[in-house]
Amino acid sequence: MPTVRPPAVAGQFYPADPVQLEHDVRQRLSEAEPSELKPKALIVPHAGYIYSAAIAATAYAELLPIAAQIRRVILLGPTHRVAVHGLVLPEVDAFDTPLGRVMLDSAAMQAIAHLSQVSMSTEAHAQEHSLEVQLPFLQCVLSDFTLLPLAVGMATADEVAEVLNTLWGGDETLIVISSDLSHYLPYSLAQRTDNATTQSILDLQSDISHEQACGATPINGFNLAARQHHLTPHLLEMCNSGDTGGPQDRVVGYAAFAFTPKT
Repeated sequence: MPTVRPPAVAGQFYPADPVQLEHDVRQRLSEAEPSELKPKALIVPHAGYIYSAAIAATAYAELLPIAAQIRRVILLGPTHRVAVHGLVLPEVDAFDTPLGRVMLDSAAMQAIAHLSQVSMSTEAHAQEHSLEVQLPFLQCVLSDFTLLPLAVGMATADEVAEVLNTLWGGDETLIVISSDLSHYLPYSLAQRTDNATTQSILDLQSDISHEQACGATPINGFNLAARQHHLTPHLLEMCNSGDTGGPQDRVVGYAAFAFTPKT
């Protein structure tokens, strides 16, 4: 029997009922207006669905025309509960969500096991929402895929990029970076801050701070790898929690990006 990480934030960040969850995700996807970019990579937010699912859907909808070719997802997100060094793999064989089971990519895990910045930890993944909230979208968009989930702690851009370059693959491999933008700023200040951060991402900069994005470390490493692989960034949508039902005195910023190979 495979060892499994059960869902930790079902019923909090997204519906625990599988019928309601699939309905909500597919409705968000149907409301998105994809540009048929055929991305190699995405940056997507990871807040509760009531706040950020519509933004995330604009990224995942871009996968629909190419879903059949994607067989492996490399998913990176920041740690919120457990401080770790480097990039951390889970000590399980699969992740469960209310929509079913996603098997982990054991070959990909072995491919990076020799890297000094890569370790394993059950605790780092057990309650981490930044990775989990992406799975229902992936399950609704992709037909059959394996997952390599990496919880990213204290690491350099070069260390993250080395892991991504090792796993880069071809059209069968999708990279997803999970990150929100600024946290708990007043609405107008958050807009200015997030506009600057968005421009830094579009410029593929690798010096984004954690005040600008909670997933700054995986973003910085990904941007470095994206430059090396000559990807083109596209901003799909952005807003903050003050636009999606929350108060405007302390908001959280969200944005979705797609990254495409240069043609």
